[in-house]
Amino acid sequence: MSEKTIRLIIQRQDTPDSKPYDEEFEVPYRPNMNVIACLMEIQRNPVNAKGEPVSPVVWESNCLEEVCGACSMVINGKPRQACTALVDQLEQPIRLQPMRTFPVVRDLVVDRSRMFEALKKIKAWIPIDGTYDLGPGPRMPERERQWAYELSKCFTCGCCVEACPNVNDKTSFMGPFAISQVRLFNTHPTGKMHREERLEAMMGEGGIHECGNAQNCVQVCPKGIPLTTSIAAVNREVNSYAIGSWLKK
Repeated sequence: MSEKTIRLIIQRQDTPDSKPYDEEFEVPYRPNMNVIACLMEIQRNPVNAKGEPVSPVVWESNCLEEVCGACSMVINGKPRQACTALVDQLEQPIRLQPMRTFPVVRDLVVDRSRMFEALKKIKAWIPIDGTYDLGPGPRMPERERQWAYELSKCFTCGCCVEACPNVNDKTSFMGPFAISQVRLFNTHPTGKMHREERLEAMMGEGGIHECGNAQNCVQVCPKGIPLTTSIAAVNREVNSYAIGSWLKK
């Protein structure tokens, strides 16, 4: 009896400027394997399905428990984490591609700097004025804390950005994750200190007006974050702030 194998078709790219190409691999099957386990098999034995020795496939991973976002890639046409993509639940051949919204570094590794620059732009942090003990922070009402916790689950994986048709190399749109983070930090009792700066960022280049409301983002978010709800909430907040600013002139 022949050994059961897993077929993978991986889109590879040797350098940031080279042309992508597909390469097929077969790896031995084991129960409960995830995509990362398949890539590790290829790394141990870098031979393609034709029996030709090749360079190992390059990818990123870190936590292996859907927390860091490093292993995000397009698996069978859907952006998701490779660590939680179980082989037994995937149609074969399994097709792996890099997230093309971002610049490809090599094979499945992409540069997500675009996301981190967006977080800087919207000041996605709670500022403090020193390292000394400031005492307990202000308490949030339990109802607000519960939904704010849901927004805080974002780990900058890039899936919502990859799925959004309005984020590409021809636009400056920051993406759904950034809008949701504005909502999160503007709700925080201390984060409200920079509320106006965040709303100004949302009104500027790459802001919420560039969202086409395709709602693909909420379909692919691995944490089930209510991104479209955040977009609607921030849109109302931005409009209210813009009208208020105009009336003050």
